[in-house]
Amino acid sequence: MALDEHVAQLIAGLQAQGLKSFEQMSVDEARAVVATFTGLQAPAEPVARVHEARYSSAGREQDLRIHVPEGEGPHPVVLYFHGGGFVAGSLDVVEEPARGIANATGAIVVTAAYRLAPEHRFPAAPDDAWAALKWVAAHIADYDGDPDNIVIMGDSAGGNLAAVTALRARDQGGPRLRGQVLVYPVVDPEAQLPSRREFAEGYVITAAGLDWFWGQYLSEPGDAQNPYAVPTRADSLAGLPPTLILTTENEVARDEAEEYGARLHRDGVDVTTVRFDGLVHGVFWMSGAVPRSRELRSAVAEFVGTVTASDQASARTTTPSLSL
Repeated sequence: MALDEHVAQLIAGLQAQGLKSFEQMSVDEARAVVATFTGLQAPAEPVARVHEARYSSAGREQDLRIHVPEGEGPHPVVLYFHGGGFVAGSLDVVEEPARGIANATGAIVVTAAYRLAPEHRFPAAPDDAWAALKWVAAHIADYDGDPDNIVIMGDSAGGNLAAVTALRARDQGGPRLRGQVLVYPVVDPEAQLPSRREFAEGYVITAAGLDWFWGQYLSEPGDAQNPYAVPTRADSLAGLPPTLILTTENEVARDEAEEYGARLHRDGVDVTTVRFDGLVHGVFWMSGAVPRSRELRSAVAEFVGTVTASDQASARTTTPSLSL
């Protein structure tokens, strides 16, 4: 399918500005570019309350932002990890989508900061993500949230962190998750699949740029075999919660994310994988520049509403793959 017209205009504008690919940037430059995604977003919606909090991990304090929607609780909870290639990103860049998800679902959305590479390489980020989940389970009732009704979510590198945190919750006896939402997750640095070749250049994230991010994140080559860094390395994905995977057509990581969905399905997990044709990596943060980004938000809201409404996850319809 042809590129969405708004995406095509955006890419043309970036090229006209001479924006370098991420592998050609310094770490500080990459962080500055990712921070500018707030300029591609629609105005953030109001929510009933926003609380600032902190959680502890490895002797450090990390920030949390808790977005509480209107209505009576206890509310379901979405714990959301931002993307940014494990190197960049912040709570500010996901403030707008977090508020939108809270209003669309009636769920409290907690965004969690985590240590960034290369100053803090693997396993710092997944250790922080695990600590954040445990904090939410222990404390979200203080904010009128339901600790027994948690969905974990992330986009891009944050999708990786959501996936590995779900594995860890399964392996270490909870907290129980109602679902996981993985928005174009990067899950396998060694994947050599068609999308990595077809979209290697010219679509926001290049293949070389993705490799650069992984190079900043992993501490040593052997880390690529650790399922808490690369969830595709898990011996089995059985026992994971109902899962929604969203991919975009024109991106290097598309096929590895969809293959992860196929693997979840083979291992008996209730999974829905939806591909959005004409769109690109990063579009979840582009609600102002790319109107179709709201299609991804709607898919998230529908899934979260379904899995948090009932304990009967098995009653949901399993759809291995769709394209929109």
